[in-house]
Amino acid sequence: MARHLKSDLSTDVEIARACFEYVRDSIKHSWDFQIDVITCKASDVLNHKTGYCYSKSHLLAALLRANEIPAGLCYQRLSLTGDGAPFCLHGLNAVYLNEFGWYRIDPRGNKEGVDAKFTPPVERLAFGTEGRLETDIQGIWPEPLPVIVKTLLKYNTCMAVYENLPDIEVYS
Repeated sequence: MARHLKSDLSTDVEIARACFEYVRDSIKHSWDFQIDVITCKASDVLNHKTGYCYSKSHLLAALLRANEIPAGLCYQRLSLTGDGAPFCLHGLNAVYLNEFGWYRIDPRGNKEGVDAKFTPPVERLAFGTEGRLETDIQGIWPEPLPVIVKTLLKYNTCMAVYENLPDIEVYS
């Protein structure tokens, strides 16, 4: 799939955009579509064409890396309801673009109220962090956080994952 997406594109920006748009638009978000196939590994996401935000970010990182573009995983802490607790982690990516440096992108999938785009150097993520305890967690991880992997491997329905979305403690 990485070779197919690269096709005859030549710049890292073009290739990264193709990979991002493929994952954002062609891989269904498990919760949005109520799909009870829970994926974690990039190969499973590609095979089943579904995943939570975490899994979609795993696939995007793999596609970018297969095309020799540095990529990692990033996280936000967000309110599930938009007005405080409960909170959960949200998975997205960072990609290194020669012209811009590290640039965050969010392949979650668009829907009403969510409009993530690839517009370097301006970030257009799926969600902003607005509440006092919401935050963009600093750092770029080479591998998924263990709490993410544990959650995706433990539960086998989209509802079970939703009811147990991982979080971290943030002190302000």
